[in-house]
Amino acid sequence: MSGLTFDPLLPWPLVAALAVLALLVALWSLWRGLRGWAWRGIAGLAAAAALAGPALESGIRSKLSDIVILLDDRSASQALPGRGEQTDAAVEELTRQLSALPDTEIRRVTVADDPDGTQIGTALTRALAAEPQTRVAGVIAVTDGLAHDAPMVPASAPAPVHVLLTGQAGDWDRRLVIEEAPAYGLIGKPVTIRLRVEDQGAVPPEVAQTPARLRILLDGEEMRALDLPPGVALDLPVVPKHAGQNVVSIAFDAPESEVPELTDRNNSAAVQIQGVRDRLRVLLVSGAPHAGERTWRNLLKSDANVDLIHFTILRPPDKMDGVPVDEMSLIAFPTQELFMERIRDFDLIIFDRYRVRGILLPQYYDNIRRYVEEGGAILVSAGPEMSSVESLNLSPLGAILPARPTGRVYDEPYLPRLTEEGQRHPVTAGLPGAPAEGSESHWGRWLRMSQVIPDPRAQVVLSGARDEPLLLLSRVGEGRVAMLTSDQVWLWGRGFEGGGPQLELLRRIAHWSMQEPELEEEALLADVGGDLTVTITRRTMNVTAGPVRITRPDGETEEVALAEAGPGRFTARWTAPGPGLYRLADGDITRVLALGPAAPREFEETVASGAVLGPLAEATQGAVLRLSDGMPGLRTVREGRPAHGQGVGGPWIAIIPREAASVSGMTHRPLLPGWAWLALIAGLALAGWLSEGRGRRTAAGG
Repeated sequence: MSGLTFDPLLPWPLVAALAVLALLVALWSLWRGLRGWAWRGIAGLAAAAALAGPALESGIRSKLSDIVILLDDRSASQALPGRGEQTDAAVEELTRQLSALPDTEIRRVTVADDPDGTQIGTALTRALAAEPQTRVAGVIAVTDGLAHDAPMVPASAPAPVHVLLTGQAGDWDRRLVIEEAPAYGLIGKPVTIRLRVEDQGAVPPEVAQTPARLRILLDGEEMRALDLPPGVALDLPVVPKHAGQNVVSIAFDAPESEVPELTDRNNSAAVQIQGVRDRLRVLLVSGAPHAGERTWRNLLKSDANVDLIHFTILRPPDKMDGVPVDEMSLIAFPTQELFMERIRDFDLIIFDRYRVRGILLPQYYDNIRRYVEEGGAILVSAGPEMSSVESLNLSPLGAILPARPTGRVYDEPYLPRLTEEGQRHPVTAGLPGAPAEGSESHWGRWLRMSQVIPDPRAQVVLSGARDEPLLLLSRVGEGRVAMLTSDQVWLWGRGFEGGGPQLELLRRIAHWSMQEPELEEEALLADVGGDLTVTITRRTMNVTAGPVRITRPDGETEEVALAEAGPGRFTARWTAPGPGLYRLADGDITRVLALGPAAPREFEETVASGAVLGPLAEATQGAVLRLSDGMPGLRTVREGRPAHGQGVGGPWIAIIPREAASVSGMTHRPLLPGWAWLALIAGLALAGWLSEGRGRRTAAGG
């Protein structure tokens, strides 16, 4: 860089005044008709210019090398067959050709895996921002073009952007697309998943007309199978079976073709639907008012998600008190409606100190029994009536109760304690304040219970007086039955002798009866943490637990040994090799676990495409070429000339040398040396004097 600068010897006003004075003298001479006026004016201006100190200033330039950004895509989709080898060969050849160019530097940018997909746009934007725009001679991206950050792709660049696509022109793929999926669903109520099968790329004709055979599984159990043609949207109804996570897995086998599809990783998907109950409907029937009746009401009314219907039998048929019926305001017990017509509307029926007094007909008890066998639940809280002739065991309901009374009642204080089964069962395991083995600590005492003989199928989780069963749990058909052989649980709520976990125990009994997953005694649980780490928990009533068998998304299996973490609980920490759909199994107990999407974002679309980077290449006069058509040659061209084309040896791409330079110093030289200014001024003045002298001689001669 160079230019004209001034370093005045006098202040600028004086220099300007001298220039103006020279002009005025020249004009006065012209007005008087004096010859040589122009020479004198120019001489004055030359003197003013000399005093202004004109000088030539120029920089010392150092040539800078050109920069070529070489973007190397190493995302997961680049690991598809053949693409890694194409990428390695292209990067190696480009590096060789660029290194052979004089004054050219390579800036290699590697795009690695990211949970949000391939971030080519972000990487390219950062690489361009890190380099001086005047030095960037070109950008070459070796990629499959499947960028997942399209908004971050720059709209322009200071040099041509060339995209070299990996893959083959005949690549094709079939994938499963979930268009809509609910995050929550009511238990027992259908929700809709909208999905479709999509074909991409050069689909073989025999495959394009073949529907996909979908297999739909809910929590590992097959729901249905159906055929779905490509491009047709399907509304799939799914009914959540339980509270908590319901995993719906949908998959189809890869179509048979001479040209296989790119990958089957996107042939499946997992949808996690959180099952929630609309409202828990509970029917509480109290045989008579007593001190513990309010315990059940407090428990059930404290939960806003529970609809409670409570009947207390105040006037049984055998009560003869002489009160006229027209003076009573009691509500008639709607036995027909509750126990015949609407019994299946309830999730749980509680009999609290109920006596068989002829209020319920035998067919009602039979209907209750069928209700339990078909998936319902009853909870019996028994008092002394259990050991009397009015016991529920003497009704048709006795066939499903977990114990048979002996007729004996213990009216003596005793300490409720966990049995060996109770220490493992989730209803009682870990109850607050549970007495530790060998410890003298204990819950508060109860004062009465009935002696019973437990059914062999029942689980005794609490024991009372003389180690007799106090709380029994049993499964009947698809339903469940729980029995407390004492009505003294209310003493814990009153804090008698320190009390105990009354509300927590009753809550667990009620929720176990209604088949809540967190209280299943035989369960396989998985808690997903960060970095694909899974904590596996096996809950069982057995004293040992075998290894858990894990099936990976690619079909490979492995076994994970469990270590005992407490009575009935065995755990292990396991790290998954990658996102996807995993199946955990221990015998007949299975669990489906979705880690991230079943098909990671990298495999949602797999056919190489220049759709995302193409506009940038076009805007910068670059090219989008397929490596399968041959490795393009590399040239340099002047700015404004085509940056790609087809030559004799095949396609070629070009970079544009920028000829950038840096200024390392400055030189300052006067426009004329001082003696030259004096000679110039003197010469001009002399020319003016000679011109005036000739004019005088001419006038004298005339």
